[in-house]
Amino acid sequence: MTDVQVFGDISPRTAAYAVFPLLKRGNEEMILEKLGQTYVLPTNKTLTAIFRRYNALPLATTPLQEGVTPAGTKPTKTDVSVTLAQYGDFIPHSDVIMDTHEDPLLQVYSELCMQQWTETIETIRWNVVKAGTNVGYSNGGRSTVNTPISLAAQRTATRALKRQRAKHISSIVASNGNFRTEPVEAAFFAVCHSDVENDIRNMQGFIPTKQYGSNINALPNEIGSVEDVRYFRSTLFTPFPGSSGVTGGATTTMVNTGGYADVYPVIYFAKDAYGIVPLKGKSAVSLMVVNPKATAGDPLGQRGSVGWKTMQGSVILNDLWMYRLEVAATL
Repeated sequence: MTDVQVFGDISPRTAAYAVFPLLKRGNEEMILEKLGQTYVLPTNKTLTAIFRRYNALPLATTPLQEGVTPAGTKPTKTDVSVTLAQYGDFIPHSDVIMDTHEDPLLQVYSELCMQQWTETIETIRWNVVKAGTNVGYSNGGRSTVNTPISLAAQRTATRALKRQRAKHISSIVASNGNFRTEPVEAAFFAVCHSDVENDIRNMQGFIPTKQYGSNINALPNEIGSVEDVRYFRSTLFTPFPGSSGVTGGATTTMVNTGGYADVYPVIYFAKDAYGIVPLKGKSAVSLMVVNPKATAGDPLGQRGSVGWKTMQGSVILNDLWMYRLEVAATL
């Protein structure tokens, strides 16, 4: 049997019937982008953005004395800085494959690049927020966690947020890419891996999105709510694999690695808990299509590419306004 000729690293399906449309891929939503305080850094300025918070004044509980001017109080501030980094990738292609392949490759490659971009940035942001230090466990500590999420554990998280005067999220970044906000029903927002979804649905008082009232619009990837928390899931919000004496307690009933429970972070967000900084706002992501054309380095115009690049930054603004609850997930 003669091998199918390969142009570059793509094989045309010349020996079989081509079925359209192409098989679909599973794409994840960018959940974390909706929850961050956004500062759009203009071009030609700097790679570092600074978020500034003026701290509350101490209470003035000492009575004033007649005719005596008090000393007054000088405000203090907290600065949180983040330095932007550039990310990107591309898919090379040849003039032959573009001219002979039956699939609409420019469209396919563009979609692949945009999926890669969204999941790359979401993962980078996840790695930032899961490094917060305000943390609790469904039982014990990380090395012994082997029980699922519970209403009691959620209340511990929300109590910790409220104790720090954290506010419900009442607006999120819109999905249209211009980083403007849109109002939502006020609540704390929690994000987790999809493996935790069934345990959330089993929590006392759980309300699925289909039972939301007419004044609450369910958002993409939203599971439902429990009390004043709305839950969202993504396969990108990965767990810490179980490891004896390090991560997860012994178990046979929870998702595990080698008999030790995988530990899943469930992160609760209050308003302005973390920030995101895109360069140039909605133009922060550039999709670049280079068609094969004659150049000094490619005199016959045989090579082209489809790629993307972006410059972004993410940072925790107030560690006490987010809470990481580490739980196990029922098999």
